[in-house]
Amino acid sequence: MLDTLRCEACSSDAVALTHEAQTALLASLADWEIVVEADIPRLRKLYTFKNFKLAWAFANRIAALAEEEFHHPTIVLEWGKVHVEWWSHSLKGLHKNDFICAAKSDQLLDE
Repeated sequence: MLDTLRCEACSSDAVALTHEAQTALLASLADWEIVVEADIPRLRKLYTFKNFKLAWAFANRIAALAEEEFHHPTIVLEWGKVHVEWWSHSLKGLHKNDFICAAKSDQLLDE
């Protein structure tokens, strides 16, 4: 269901999701985890592929999604692997947008 939603622009009074809200939304995602780095919670997932070219193509689809949603993750490309982290930089935490983009990232595997 999250993959059918669009990201919303974060207003100046937007706040990060509570731990309870994060946990509830995380339950709807497969194989994503919440990690804390520099005191900032982030959604993280490792995707694996048969070779570099497939991983590269997937990383490009994630980049296109980021531009379409105007919400930009960390993308790390390795041979056969793509690490993706979504979080809301301006909020220094997680927003519903991060969970929407995580769900949409998973949909890109089918392309």
